Amino acid sequence: MKSDYPNLFKPIAIGNMVMRNRTAMMPMGTNYGEQNGEMSFLHINYYKQRAAGGTGLIIVENANVDYPLGSNGTTQIRIDHDNYIPRYFKLCEELHSQGACVAIQLNHAGASAQSARTQMQPVSASAVPSKAGGEIPTPLTAEGIKGIVKKYAEAAGRAKAAGFDAVEIHAGHSYLLSQFLSPTTNARTDIYGGSPENRARFTTEVCQAVREAVGPGFPVFVRLSADELVEGGNTLEDTLDYIQYFDPWVDAYDVSCGLNGSIQFQIDANYLEDGWRAYMAKAVKDRYQKPCITMGNIRNPKVAEEILARGDADIIGMGRGLIADPQWVNKVARGQENLIRKCISCNVGCAGNRIGINRPIRCTVNPCVNETEDYKQHPVEKQCNVVVIGGGTAGLEAACTAAEVGCTTFLMEKEENLGGLSTIISQIPAKKRLADFPHYLINRAAQLSNLYIMTGQAVTTESIRQFKPDIIVNATGSNPLLPPIEGLYTHVDTPGSRVQSITGMINRLEEYPGDLSDKKVVVIGGGAVGLDVVEFMAPRGARVAIVEMLSEIGKDLDPVSRSDTNALMEKYTVEKLTGTKLVEVKADAFVLEKDGERWEQPFDYGFICLGMRANTPLLKALNEDFDGDDVEVVNIGDSLRARRIIDGVQEGRNILSILESQGFMKA
Repeated sequence: MKSDYPNLFKPIAIGNMVMRNRTAMMPMGTNYGEQNGEMSFLHINYYKQRAAGGTGLIIVENANVDYPLGSNGTTQIRIDHDNYIPRYFKLCEELHSQGACVAIQLNHAGASAQSARTQMQPVSASAVPSKAGGEIPTPLTAEGIKGIVKKYAEAAGRAKAAGFDAVEIHAGHSYLLSQFLSPTTNARTDIYGGSPENRARFTTEVCQAVREAVGPGFPVFVRLSADELVEGGNTLEDTLDYIQYFDPWVDAYDVSCGLNGSIQFQIDANYLEDGWRAYMAKAVKDRYQKPCITMGNIRNPKVAEEILARGDADIIGMGRGLIADPQWVNKVARGQENLIRKCISCNVGCAGNRIGINRPIRCTVNPCVNETEDYKQHPVEKQCNVVVIGGGTAGLEAACTAAEVGCTTFLMEKEENLGGLSTIISQIPAKKRLADFPHYLINRAAQLSNLYIMTGQAVTTESIRQFKPDIIVNATGSNPLLPPIEGLYTHVDTPGSRVQSITGMINRLEEYPGDLSDKKVVVIGGGAVGLDVVEFMAPRGARVAIVEMLSEIGKDLDPVSRSDTNALMEKYTVEKLTGTKLVEVKADAFVLEKDGERWEQPFDYGFICLGMRANTPLLKALNEDFDGDDVEVVNIGDSLRARRIIDGVQEGRNILSILESQGFMKA
């Protein structure tokens, strides 16, 4: 209840803006914008959900102030022309009707723009790319800087006219102002480079111009990378020094961190604790005595309350957490913390989609990111019995969704516990956040009186038939892929063996000592599963080698995980054997081959992590035994094809389409 979180639900005034509580949705790109840079109605609905969920302040994703030069992405929204005001006005109306305050982030990408998209050479402080392998930008002239300052001011004026309650100037995360602030990208020798005052001059001029454009009382926020967390970059102390130059025109600070080269801290990696960045906001707040936003994997409302109670920050920022559950604030207010669908910080559907492959954002745990959950208001029109086989995340999502629309639903799981592979993998310390999702699904299931769960029982077609199913959902998951390699079956996961699969390793986690500095570890497979093993073993001091047939380790990882993985492998000098295949497994060595040459790679611990494969022990019998019985059998999740959690969860929600096609619901 709200009384348990007095600080979280206390209003706060910043300038003329009064927030109903201390929560803010952080600005995150979505790829929902129209091709012309206008905000789409899909977009408006997305933000309205989060406002209706109780969020105090919605900070709309970064809007381009200088098209096309400053563009960040293919469908980035724009605010460089008056013709964008009407749609923004509609957005503000909708969000205000839900009780939320609304701000918009003003941005220029600088060297983070791509000429392939803009047809223009990117610009920056100096001829230094904003990330490794990025384009070499053209240094801005003093005249060019003045022109961009004017564009920021004009954009802020449009934001005020459109009905926004505040604006945020983005001066972090390797965008243009950040490129001037950071010594890693600013090598200038004129008045915009060298000293902290000079490097801060561009941001200072922008803040002053924006203040003049919006007038007194209208809140101006600045987002900062308070600690850039890269070699040679600004430290927190450096940032505290340069803030003084633009502070007179700023009302509040959005205290973030990281650059492109440390994106795993900017978009928090999953192992980082809730609220880990709060000390940065506290430092800024203590020095400048202005309201500060903190963020950083904040999923637990108790942590949010503690941060506010300590005075470390004034506002709790949530980004991906509100993608995962738009109702986070309302659920906390109602005492429904156990039903919060917490973000697991996997970065697959959000950063992986948008940054990685230019798709619109989705979410691993939330299959309706930009839609409402009003399906629950449209129950089935006639009796329908649904049997779900398998209690992993895909099966649980299917079972809960079917029950929520009125189906009599039976979930059968042969193991004693629910959650499937997610629960297993979450036993690895760095993956513990993954357990939040099955916990949510189990709690959600417990609310449904028409969902019957049976665990620890063998499942047969005969045991299923007793429930008179109309629809059978097979969600029996996957098992480790163990190809027919010489010696593999003899050694893997056998008593006393040094060779383990990922499940074998997890079953023995407590047996591995904290200090492995005298041990050699060889991991076969450079995908996500193999890298989970590396992430566990390398920090314990083991000498680790990872073997991958392809030319790249972690080829399919999202950008955040890739950056973090590369940093970890460099830090612990992990040996990367790419273009290399496993040809034989021995008791204490793998026989490897590359370019026709074979050798033995000895180990103290060897791991076979070649991925997962579908496990379908009942599927054939189901199709045969229920053929002709007017029973629909569907196969979802990893038992269809071993993939990521996001795919199985979406297929679980797609039970609604099955119910429609079978005539139980209106299409």
